[in-house]
Amino acid sequence: MVRVKAGSIQVVRESARFTVDNGQIAVVSDLADGTLAMRWRSGAALEGVFSECAIPSGIARTTHYGAHRVDEASIGDIDDAIGRGIAWTVEHTPAERIDGDALPVLRQRFRLYDGLPYCLVELEAACEAVWETGEMAPIAALRNDGSILSLGGGEASSREELRVLFVPYDNDKWVRYGSYPIPGSVESYEATAIYGADSRRGVVLGSVRHDFWKTGIQAEGTFAGELARLRAFGGVSGLHTRDTLPHGTAKGLVNVSPLVFVGAYDDYRTGMEAFGLANAALVPALPWDGGVPFGWNSWSAVMSKLDLDVYVHTSDFFRNELQGGGFHGDDGVVYVNFDAFWNHLPAGELEEAVRRVKANGQKPGIYFSPFAYWGKDPERPVEGFEGQYVYRDILLKDDASRLLPTLDGAHAIDLSHPVALERIRNELRNFVERGFEYVKADFLSHGAMEGRHHNPEIRTGVQAYHLGMRTIRDALAPEKIGRPFLINLSIAPLFPHGYAHSRRVSCDAFGLIGDTEYMLNAVSHGWWINDALYRFNDPDHTVLYKSENQRETTEQEGRSRLTASVIAGTSLLLGDDYRQEEAARRAREWMTHPDVMKLARLGRTFRPAGRPSGSKAADVFTLRTDEGHWVAAFNYDPNAGIRKELSLEELGISETGALSVADVWSGAEQVVEAGARRLLVELEPAEAKLLRIRNH
Repeated sequence: MVRVKAGSIQVVRESARFTVDNGQIAVVSDLADGTLAMRWRSGAALEGVFSECAIPSGIARTTHYGAHRVDEASIGDIDDAIGRGIAWTVEHTPAERIDGDALPVLRQRFRLYDGLPYCLVELEAACEAVWETGEMAPIAALRNDGSILSLGGGEASSREELRVLFVPYDNDKWVRYGSYPIPGSVESYEATAIYGADSRRGVVLGSVRHDFWKTGIQAEGTFAGELARLRAFGGVSGLHTRDTLPHGTAKGLVNVSPLVFVGAYDDYRTGMEAFGLANAALVPALPWDGGVPFGWNSWSAVMSKLDLDVYVHTSDFFRNELQGGGFHGDDGVVYVNFDAFWNHLPAGELEEAVRRVKANGQKPGIYFSPFAYWGKDPERPVEGFEGQYVYRDILLKDDASRLLPTLDGAHAIDLSHPVALERIRNELRNFVERGFEYVKADFLSHGAMEGRHHNPEIRTGVQAYHLGMRTIRDALAPEKIGRPFLINLSIAPLFPHGYAHSRRVSCDAFGLIGDTEYMLNAVSHGWWINDALYRFNDPDHTVLYKSENQRETTEQEGRSRLTASVIAGTSLLLGDDYRQEEAARRAREWMTHPDVMKLARLGRTFRPAGRPSGSKAADVFTLRTDEGHWVAAFNYDPNAGIRKELSLEELGISETGALSVADVWSGAEQVVEAGARRLLVELEPAEAKLLRIRNH
């Protein structure tokens, strides 16, 4: 046995075992059978893990190979954006061929950092000749009897319900996050947590590299509390990724899987936050030095009825009624944004709209769906390329050169085609020249669909998506255009990130209490995205009174929608038509509330409390700031009031002295006596309360 220490990390080499241990997690490779185990100091463990990839004749798996070794030369120090640690490689060499084909050499590459309870692992597969693979799984395990996962925590933990977090690939079609029990089967996208329903102890897995693969994570079990199968793999494709074709293949002498994060935590919420920060360390969010975006977006207010009058009326209303009362970002900025149908304005009116907004000291915004073609005629000339290209030339196709089926009624544009990218640059140049300073980019999942790309070097949808998003980011770079330009993503994949300042956390959400619950479902399981992958979570249209396509909201519904937006992270863009007096009244009263506006300007997402299950939203959220503990509680029932008894421990409040509880909306105050550990909250139908709790 050889034992080596590097910082806080210990490396132990035995005849049939190789262990690297940083005091938080030990990664143990069995050099006799090709499996590995991850064991945490907390008692959590993943056992019987292997790696595998698809090959022409089937599956190549580390446990099928005859020789497993760790070359001394593969062990080395690392010092990267995440931290300092050790990297090493376990190499698996095949003992035979399958159907005459040479099997690839499989190399599991690991990174372990000082003091961090997670490991990063990827699979590299190498052949002597160029080969292709459509799936690579650095983490896989299966067992027919018993569980491959232990959460630690003793006997009570072993009896609790095991849940799997479903993270959607994108935010289209009103998809929901979810938390689903074992027994069952869940396929999540890019990330998941597998955790105890009561204790929240759990393991978090997800990809931290998003340059080629779409990553799926499959978790399933037949019996309560037993995880029987687990697989984190690059190459997922199907209904939820919006694909009608298989995932593109990696091709080369050496092919590499996603880089997968595996960590165990006493509270899976801490693990999801760590996962988000690991992604942000490797690919930072697009920098934004301005404040939280405050303002208005036209879609929910008037939809296709957009005209100059509603736009300039809103601008004037904000200037005269709201901005002086505190409705603005830290930088004093308010955006007034066009959504779809802005291009239906008569000649000259767009210029007049921009002029009026700027005269009011505000910034104008615009809308663009750069990756989707909404026309019905593929033979229509591409704008700026008349006589040279028609849209069929730049639309994504299958292997038989047929157009892919539409998504949301639009064809996907092939972002590997240079004309497609130049079309985007031309439109963005037009926005900049007209004076806009904000763009809402919509229907971006089209750009990541699998297909046969014009450029044969672009083999996957993710590669094409990078091309498109890089084009947008670079065209609007402040150093290029001479001013900040805020990039907001509407419908878009969660990953890759790093190309925009904010992303809508859900699909469309308007003003009814059902909209609030739907949007908060995404916050309940995606709060960790804020200030990690993107500077802001965007809660979509904050409708206080009435959207164009819905009934009037009750006053409680409207205030709940505003409260939900404030705690989301946030991009506070209102969505009413203020030519309606009730909409104007609510805005005057609510959007000048000093405490609420100050909280919104923090741009911080509240953390979910409670234990939401299925596809439901949490109904309590918390945040700690220098001014105390903030608690937001919601009643999603539009017909009946409720009484909620909140545990201070569950809210993360450890103080044992008397506490002062202020209801921010009503101004009422109550005192929780010293030693009491419960807080009673009464909520009317569809009501939300925003509470600030401080030492009495």
